[in-house]
Amino acid sequence: MIVAVTGGTGFVGRAFIDRALEAGHTLVALARSTQIPREGVEWIGGDLADGAALARLVRDADAVVHIAGVVNAPDPQGFEEGNVVGTLNLVEAALKQGVQRFVHVSSLSAREPTLSAYGASKLKGEKVVKASLLDWTSVRPAAIYGPRDKEMFELFRAARWGVVPVPQGGRASVIHVDDLARLLVALLPGGEGVSYEVFEPDDGRPGGWEHRELALAIGWAVGRRPRVLGLSAAALRRAAGVDGFLRGKGAKMTPDRAAYLAHPDWAGDPRAQVPASVWEPQVETRTGLKATAEWYQSEGWL
Repeated sequence: MIVAVTGGTGFVGRAFIDRALEAGHTLVALARSTQIPREGVEWIGGDLADGAALARLVRDADAVVHIAGVVNAPDPQGFEEGNVVGTLNLVEAALKQGVQRFVHVSSLSAREPTLSAYGASKLKGEKVVKASLLDWTSVRPAAIYGPRDKEMFELFRAARWGVVPVPQGGRASVIHVDDLARLLVALLPGGEGVSYEVFEPDDGRPGGWEHRELALAIGWAVGRRPRVLGLSAAALRRAAGVDGFLRGKGAKMTPDRAAYLAHPDWAGDPRAQVPASVWEPQVETRTGLKATAEWYQSEGWL
């Protein structure tokens, strides 16, 4: 297939391109900046606000995989422009060019849209896709980890320092980026049991991980037994204030993310799992965490 992809320069996008090329597909990928040439990939300069670039991106495509999105923004409008308007622009371009298949990478946060502006914007993006005439599938991944990730990396670095702050109580599911990439490739053809569905893929651990369990597993991966600090919702909000003061727009812990993290249940819904005939996770999480820590170490991140 010829597959148009957004977000191909990011953490998940790079993994998807690797797996899609291995599967024999040809990629046309959107990028804001000039990229190193790669066999099997045609780079299209532009972004989700560039109608001409989007038309070129999807012109000959058999399917679109929409990975790009805004994770951090200073205000709700930033999320709206990136995750709602950008998705609408891409859907319209696909419809105009006659593309049928559309795989949309959403977020588990869309399940609780009142908690954060990010989650609200991802749910609106899903609604845009559902309302279209496309053959669509939406994917709400659990917390994604793996080599090159800069979000979960914060926990690995904290574990190396010996103290890991986590939300007090609650659970979350995780998924290795390679497993997610394989899923996106498996969803490309669509069909019965796949089209017009919203999936919440994870590592297969029933009920997800207690936050303390996951912190200790990350500590084991970096060779430490860290102290785990359970932070209340109020403490998470204060941490967001401190991070904002110290890192400004580069802050990872924003008020929006603090509200999201304080929710006690971010485990994948067993009723929204991908049919086993289509995909199953292959990366055992402790093994994946260890390999991720080793990558961080080899690259000098830790």
